[in-house]
Amino acid sequence: MGVDLALLWAIIILFGILMYVVMDGFDLGIGILFPFFRAKEDRDVMMNTVAPVWDGNETWLVLGGAGLLAAFPLAYSLVLQAFMLPLVFMLLGLIFRGVAFEFRFKASAQRRHWWDKAFIGGSLLATFCQGVTLGAYVSGLQVVSGVYVGGPLAWLRPFPMFTGVGLVAAYALLGCGWLIYKTQGNLQRRMRELARPLTLVLLAVIAVISIWTPLAHPQVAQRWFSLPNLFWFAPVPVLVIVAASLLLRSLRHDPHVAPFLLTLALIFLGYTGLGISVWPNIVPPDISIWEASGPPQSQGFALVGALLIVPMVLLYTAWSYYVFRGKVKPGEGYH
Repeated sequence: MGVDLALLWAIIILFGILMYVVMDGFDLGIGILFPFFRAKEDRDVMMNTVAPVWDGNETWLVLGGAGLLAAFPLAYSLVLQAFMLPLVFMLLGLIFRGVAFEFRFKASAQRRHWWDKAFIGGSLLATFCQGVTLGAYVSGLQVVSGVYVGGPLAWLRPFPMFTGVGLVAAYALLGCGWLIYKTQGNLQRRMRELARPLTLVLLAVIAVISIWTPLAHPQVAQRWFSLPNLFWFAPVPVLVIVAASLLLRSLRHDPHVAPFLLTLALIFLGYTGLGISVWPNIVPPDISIWEASGPPQSQGFALVGALLIVPMVLLYTAWSYYVFRGKVKPGEGYH
């Protein structure tokens, strides 16, 4: 019995995307939270919590895109044609945000506000475009005989716009959890206060999407409520309620790592819901991973590199977070 290369590559890509959402999500969330904190000292601490690791977090985005090109060239082509504009805007947002990281600390006091605005705008734009792309992807692509026929603005619809706003709320809560873990004193207290309404907003977003998705997309409803998929999906809403309840309860005390871990649990549960909604299609509504699969020779060749690179990325990521562990205090940072 041979190895199912398409399935193996799908797992690698799904893992890479999940790692990107988890790891780049909280530093994008910090940019989204910036407008709530005007003091330079607070903003310096917020940026210093991710300054040593933010660029490494984006490695996973490259892995996901490169893996899609290597293993599923048809899906790569169709996704790029369908979502060219939001993906370009996302990259522009990431560029502005990345430049702000490098130049904000070097700018004069009179010009620093421009880099703060670039950091905020880049984080919001990148997050919103990721959410729009996600919503349009779940909605499905108009494909005829392997050719995309939907037009460049087919993603410009209410459901993708709503998922864009929803992802902004999710990343903001993730950023809150990270800053509760990495800061202390007044800044940490204010993050705890902000996390409560953000948790309720995210729960409302999850509820709306959970109702809207099957109503607007019959193919998703069929997957959710058919057997055996129903048995896989049924625990997800229960676990979402449990995780959110534990998160709200932890915020009443003096938490450190618990809010961040529980927000990660909510993100993971939403990700599994997405997986159940589209699996085994890589181009919804009806192109499976096997139909979009590239030649086995190409997949096998690229797999050798992936199996070497992914453990190395995991090791250096773990090492960097270990080196830069601990609280970040005002007036201090990583240099």
